[in-house]
Amino acid sequence: MRERLAALPWWVHVLLIYGASRLFSTVVLIAVSRRQIASPWGPASPSYEEFVNFWDSGWYQRIHDGGYPVELPRGDDGNVLENQWAFYPLFPAAVRLLSRATGTGWNPASAILATVFGFIAALLIYRIFRLRASAPDARWAVALVAFFPVSPILQIPYAESLHLMLLALALYLVMTERFLAALPVVVLMSLARPAGVPFAIGLGLLLLVGICGRGSVRSAGGLIRLGALAVTAGLAALAWPAAAWLMTGEPDAYVQTETAWRGSDLFLFAPWLHVATDLLGPLLGPLALVAVAGALAWLLLSPGGRTLGLPLQLWCVGYLLYLAAFWHPQTSTFRILLPLFPLALAAVLLSGSRAYRLLAVAGFGCLQIVWVAWLWAWLPLFGGGDYSP
Repeated sequence: MRERLAALPWWVHVLLIYGASRLFSTVVLIAVSRRQIASPWGPASPSYEEFVNFWDSGWYQRIHDGGYPVELPRGDDGNVLENQWAFYPLFPAAVRLLSRATGTGWNPASAILATVFGFIAALLIYRIFRLRASAPDARWAVALVAFFPVSPILQIPYAESLHLMLLALALYLVMTERFLAALPVVVLMSLARPAGVPFAIGLGLLLLVGICGRGSVRSAGGLIRLGALAVTAGLAALAWPAAAWLMTGEPDAYVQTETAWRGSDLFLFAPWLHVATDLLGPLLGPLALVAVAGALAWLLLSPGGRTLGLPLQLWCVGYLLYLAAFWHPQTSTFRILLPLFPLALAAVLLSGSRAYRLLAVAGFGCLQIVWVAWLWAWLPLFGGGDYSP
């Protein structure tokens, strides 16, 4: 039996691993849905299709059904209310194409498409890992990504699986130095999630390393093509805010919409310190931030982290800098960490022990249950609302 499995093509191995993870997540989602009380999205004990359409899935469905508002909705105080402009258009547009072609509507087309994107992402992630590691190590790293505590989001009508697929393809093209081929991928990726800025940061750092005579890209032609991709990523990051401006007539329509969820203006870097201080106090809060930053730096600079190679390392650095500057830490932060998937390979390479790797995958699976039951399931807080996933 083992010999037969070993003889299967690489893509079958990956699909089996990823399929097992999605089956596990489906069981978890169904089990938790049976304990779900009546919510803003439906009755108690909703079906699987109803349960996966909680939270931001509803916003994507609004875009699928009716597009974006041409006038920003405002409250009695004049501030912009939460609205569709916070959500990028590529995923609902893809679902609309599928639903029109099949006549299925948002349900079940959205969940099916999100799941398919996740399977494609897994194949691309494996190919990325194989550029830097052996096949067994790459399979273990794919398993870590597939069982990541927030991985149920990859089969839920969110843009995460589409973004992960495009991000993996873009990183693969960068690693193989096909920078011009990556141009349309980066543009599409920037219409799925706000990924243009961190991708431009990572490419900019890679370009700087190349100009200094380090790294694999050193030729003038290669540096020019890499620079063109970095500029494209930066410009692509402006595309959606510009679209919101053109459609609504308000230059800061996108920023106003994003800050509607925060309840405060945008301040670079400060929210992390404020939240850490509120949770842990004025001494432990900053120390916790330093400890987390130190742990991430250690992982990226560990032997496993160095195995990733500069493109993956610098993508992680760029994305972490982006989160530090712009992200407002909250319970959704766990979901936002998924694009740091290259760290799964670094984590796998910390030890060749089969027991360590099995324990890591099993631990992630257990944390999936926590994530779904704590954050995806809805339970009103005493002050109203709930912790968002």
